[in-house]
Amino acid sequence: MPGSVADIDQRRTGEPENEADEPVGAAPTHDQGRTAQIVRHVRAHPLRSALRLMGAALVLLVLMTALAVGWVRWTARGHVYDVADVPPAPVAIVLGAGLRPDGTPSTYLQARLDDAASLYRTDKVQAILVTGDHGQVEYDEVAAMSRWLVDHGVPARHVVADHAGFDTYDSCQRARRIFGIDQAIVVTQGFHVPRAVFLCRQAGISTDGVASAAQGGRPGMNQLREIPASLKAALDAIIDPGPRYLGPEETGVDDALSG
Repeated sequence: MPGSVADIDQRRTGEPENEADEPVGAAPTHDQGRTAQIVRHVRAHPLRSALRLMGAALVLLVLMTALAVGWVRWTARGHVYDVADVPPAPVAIVLGAGLRPDGTPSTYLQARLDDAASLYRTDKVQAILVTGDHGQVEYDEVAAMSRWLVDHGVPARHVVADHAGFDTYDSCQRARRIFGIDQAIVVTQGFHVPRAVFLCRQAGISTDGVASAAQGGRPGMNQLREIPASLKAALDAIIDPGPRYLGPEETGVDDALSG
C-alpha cells in the first residue's frame, strides 16, 4: 500500500522528517564544531588561561594600589610640616615605632618623642597622647614613651597613654572614639606621615603632621613598604572595620588639657 506524501518525500531526500528522527552519527553542525574546538583549546592550554587570569588580577591590583597611594597623598597634601612651622593644636599624637632590646625607644621613636617634647615646650600643644603596642606584659612600648617624655621635661599630667594603638589605623580611631580628640598634630617620620594624616583625618580628627627625622634604618625599604600600607589604609577607610580593641571612653586627654 503506498505511503503518504511525506513518506515519499523523505525516501527521496534521505532527510529525517524532524530533529528527533536525525540519524545517529550525523555530522556536527558548524556551531557544535566551533564549541568543541574551543573546549579542546581550553583543555589544551590550561596554563595559558591561568596566566591570563593572573595577569588581569595583577593589573587590577596595581590600579587599586595606585589609586590608594594617590588618595592618601592627596588627602595629606598641605598638612605636613616641620616642628617650627606646624600650626598649634591641643594635642600631639605620637605613634609607636618599636623599642630597643633594653626597653628604651628606638631611634625612630626617639626622634618622634623629641619633636613632641619640642611642640610642648613651644606651646604648640598642651597635651601629648602616646599610642603604641602593649599587647604583651613584657613589651610596654607606651610606658617607655611616657618615661622618655617625662625625663625630658614634659609634666606627667600632660602625657596620656593609649595602650592599644596596635597600628596607625587603630591609633587614629581610638584617639577620636576613646579619647575624644577632634584636632591634633600627629608626629611620625616623613615616609609615614602622609598615611598617618590620612587615617586620622578619615577618623574625624582635623590633623596636621610633623615629619620627624629618619636617621638610620633603610629609607628606601620604608618608602617601598608604604605602597601596600597605603592600599590597606584606603581599604580601612572604606570598610572602617573599627579598632581591634575599643573599650570604654577615657577622659585622660580632657583631664590633661584642663589641668
